Amino acid sequence: MADRYVLKVPALKVLQGSKEIYCFAVDGKKLHDFASVSRVRRDDQKRLQGYQRPEVLSHISSIRRYLESEGAMLPNALVLAFDERVTFEPAARGGDVKYSIPGELIIPVDESFADEEKPAWLVDGQQRSAAIRDADLAEFPVAAVGFIASQEEQRSQFILVNSTKPLPKGLVYELLPETTGQLPRSYARRQLAAKIMVLLNMGDGPFGGRISSPTSPNGNIKDNSVLRMLEHSIYEGALYQYRNAEDGTGDEERMLAHLLSFWTPVSNIFEDAWDKPPKESRLTHGVGIQAMGFVMDRLTADIPFDKVDWDKIRITLRGLEDHVAWTSGTWTFPDGQERRWNSLQNTTNDVRLLSSYLQGLVSR
Repeated sequence: MADRYVLKVPALKVLQGSKEIYCFAVDGKKLHDFASVSRVRRDDQKRLQGYQRPEVLSHISSIRRYLESEGAMLPNALVLAFDERVTFEPAARGGDVKYSIPGELIIPVDESFADEEKPAWLVDGQQRSAAIRDADLAEFPVAAVGFIASQEEQRSQFILVNSTKPLPKGLVYELLPETTGQLPRSYARRQLAAKIMVLLNMGDGPFGGRISSPTSPNGNIKDNSVLRMLEHSIYEGALYQYRNAEDGTGDEERMLAHLLSFWTPVSNIFEDAWDKPPKESRLTHGVGIQAMGFVMDRLTADIPFDKVDWDKIRITLRGLEDHVAWTSGTWTFPDGQERRWNSLQNTTNDVRLLSSYLQGLVSR
């Protein structure tokens, strides 16, 4: 086989409004000749690249064993995203069905291409395609559906395709900021918060590299805790003033400045607690992140960050030192309830308990 050639496969172009999708069959053994699995990562400039989760080896092995058994069948179509190098040539046709056009899909194949240079990306079917690749079979034709799209659109399709499957939430949150297109409502609501979280994690402030994510695996602060803190503030708290309620966008630069102006003194005043992982500190634990987010909202709501008296905020935060038990001791709440420092959990009741307690202290 030549190092460079054109693969032509019979296909059906289906029109869906302004979109075009291509239904075709291809030998799964040849799939990786022109399609890559685009795993999520960040380049040297911290720009997001790719969108796929790592391969699940046990799942692949299970599928492979099935494929090598007698009568194996994979009826579900793989989903591929193509770039503009892939073209469709319609065949002569007749009939009254306007939305279905037979023809050939023309796919360039070059064995010298690195994965990121291949003309197709696998949006759905990563484990199945890997199992076919590794299976002891000469060929295994599979059904496939393809579309031509930018990488941002591919991310949107990836989230939509996997929205009813157990897709890791951390991967979704990392993809959301750089995703275009229609998203499930729950994800759309979190898109701005996810973008701000990524900016915090990529920056030099107290959250820099601390938030656990697929591209920041050494982070120890839970992404979901930070997202909840940000989402509440964006929709109901201090960051609401920077949000455009009509289109859901926001002044990201001012949001980031507001957050850093608050969390930097928090990390300095409670330095010992901030430097510890969540198991050793209730400040970096979900309950503390959310509770201190409520404190920020209480102290700075409706005040632009450049109008806030941050010196006064620092004095207020220092006033909490004798009342918190981030890493040891006992929490003593106004109702007389006493809790060991590490008994507070990231539950609705405990977040509410700690938030109310801290907000009460700063409101005196």
